[in-house]
Parts: sequence; structure tokens; C-alpha cells
Amino acid sequence: MDKSEEKRALRKRLVEQRLKMPDRQHRADNLQSVMRIWLVGRPDTVIGAYWPIKGEFDPLPALHRWKEDGELLDEPQLRRIGLPVVDKLHGTLRFHAWFPGCPMEEDAYGIPKPKDTEVITPTLLFVPCVGYGSGGYRLGYGGGFYDKTLAMLQPRPYTVGLGYSNGFLIDFEAEPHDVPLDAILNDQGVVWPMS
Repeated sequence: MDKSEEKRALRKRLVEQRLKMPDRQHRADNLQSVMRIWLVGRPDTVIGAYWPIKGEFDPLPALHRWKEDGELLDEPQLRRIGLPVVDKLHGTLRFHAWFPGCPMEEDAYGIPKPKDTEVITPTLLFVPCVGYGSGGYRLGYGGGFYDKTLAMLQPRPYTVGLGYSNGFLIDFEAEPHDVPLDAILNDQGVVWPMS
């Protein structure tokens, strides 16, 4: 089995495990709390995230609360949330403004995306992890969208992976094209960088 086949099998196994977790809701609640606490005091006003698929952690409730907290604090600059829209031509992502109740449509992969909202540039980007390892490296779905997007975004946003603790891969080997994340959060707390 070559490396790409091994990764494909690993992705499949991790997604199946995630979908079958009997305590996924409890873990999700824990990660919501971790994320909300981690966001306290961050200077960012534009955060990119993702629409959860295949049993991924849903970051949107915590981000909606973050947005509401900013409004309650009467901050001068409005907090904004963006969701990815695939640019198939370049294999990258653009982030479009999202808010609860905004019009949505499916992208080419069947994932909901904001419909006809403005493009925004996040300074903080939450990315889903199928798996993750030491050094801030993540295992995604293999499309390379986040790596290509991060390589071209200027300024590069602060990147934070989100996943469950059972997605940690002790012997995960990054490839030359992999872009390390700045931080990784899971249902037990901050797992990268190690404090």
C-alpha cells in the first residue's frame, strides 16, 4: 500500500470512528466551552470557519456567541464570521459572510455555503481536523484546499484546528506541502502549541 492509499484508509477509519462515537455530543459540548474560552481576549473581528460534515465538530454556535458578545460589549468594529466557498478553478477557498438565517445553497460537493454574501478576509481561521499530530499538522480530506488557500492568503490568518481527542495521531508524518496550524483545540483543551 503506497502513502496515498494509507492516508485514504486512515481518513476513512477516523471518519467512521467519529461518526460512531457514543459520546460525541458530550465531546462537542466540551469543545464548545474550550473554543469560547480560547476566544476571550482575541483581537480578531473577522473569523473564518466551516460548515460541519461527516460528524465534524460544529464551531458555529461558539462563533455566533462570540459575535453576540462583541455586540453586547458595544465594540466599535462589528465581528464577522465567514464560511468557505470553493474556487474550483484554483483549488482554493474564499470566505463569504455568514450569519444565522442567511441564504444558503449547496456547493459542488454538496456542502452548504452562503449565497450571494460579500467576500471577507479572516484574520483567524478555524479548520476541521480529520486527524492531527505533533507540530500543528492536520490530516484533512485530501483535497488540499486549506493548504493552497493558506499559501496564498496575505496576510496569512492565524490558523486553529478543531477536532476530537481521539483524532490525535502519535506517528503522523507531515508531507512537504502541508502547512502547520498555529494552534489545535480539542474536547480536552489546547493541544498545540504545547504549553
